[in-house]
Amino acid sequence: MMYPYLTLSDETEIVHSQIIEENGIEKVIVNFERPTENGFDSARCVLPTYHWIVKEGFEEEEIIFFEKLLKANAHLLYKYAEN
Repeated sequence: MMYPYLTLSDETEIVHSQIIEENGIEKVIVNFERPTENGFDSARCVLPTYHWIVKEGFEEEEIIFFEKLLKANAHLLYKYAEN
């Protein structure tokens, strides 16, 4: 299940998973979605490695912005994912 975190001014919705333990590592999946005329732009990143598993429709500079946002908010995302 994904939980809402933030909505950006361009209507990009940021949601996160609960904490997922895998091989002794606590991970959080963060999804970015923005509505378009034909569906959604979508990006998905796995914390704590900041590995992007989906990048569809967003420009590279947007992905860089999202990664900076994630690095500044990772502690909060883990806190909320834990609850």
